[in-house]
Amino acid sequence: MKVGFVQNHPQFGDIQDNLSRIEEMLEGKRADLFVLPELFSTGYRFKKMDEAHQYAELVPGGVVTSFLTSLAKKINTYFIAGLVEIDDDRIYNSSITVGPEGFIGRYRKIHLFDTEKACFHAGTEAPPVFNLNGTKVGVMICFDWRFPEITRSLALNGAEIIAHPSNLVLPHCPQAMITRCLENRVYAITANRVGNENRVPDEVLHFIGQSQVVDPDGNILIRASEIEEEVQIVEIDLGKAREKFINSKNDIFKDRRPDLYS
Repeated sequence: MKVGFVQNHPQFGDIQDNLSRIEEMLEGKRADLFVLPELFSTGYRFKKMDEAHQYAELVPGGVVTSFLTSLAKKINTYFIAGLVEIDDDRIYNSSITVGPEGFIGRYRKIHLFDTEKACFHAGTEAPPVFNLNGTKVGVMICFDWRFPEITRSLALNGAEIIAHPSNLVLPHCPQAMITRCLENRVYAITANRVGNENRVPDEVLHFIGQSQVVDPDGNILIRASEIEEEVQIVEIDLGKAREKFINSKNDIFKDRRPDLYS
């Protein structure tokens, strides 16, 4: 299976230009699954919920969802990507999963980071695992990485790949995802963005890039730069994620002792 990520530098609020840039970056690129960053089409730093509301869309049916669905059909791939969702006047930091067959599902971020708490409502449903043409793909968003229960629950529910749309500003995540993969013997695709946003005086946000694909043995198969827009693709062996033995006697799931965890 070929998987990839897009690491972009969105211009805040310029949805159409940002979508056009994604299409341009993917020209001639082919993979079975692409992961795009959190809020890839709008930019990140909303000042308040009213502003986020201006860029929110229905899922499915909105501009971004329709764009990615059309592109997925055109190049015969799956996309997992972040956007601003509205549902009954509630605003979510969400991701969508679409493919050649159309819209597949959504996930609403449950762990909101810092000022996100003033701009979004927290999701109330567990992160999902989708069956994408025979491959089980779990979804989380950015700051969810800090909570190991998320990756573990996705893996226990059958995820072989963790799709991780992100807008990372803290330095620790790229290395922490190595541990998440080792703990669960899964692949992880973190799609981050690059660039700065200076929408609040004296509070410049610098996004760290370093999008990556990590395998179940903790190997970094690809890691992007800290500053450049990039599309990277790598071939993976799903058999590694389906094998939970680390030696002839230890299976990392069968050896768990949940009866003694609290």
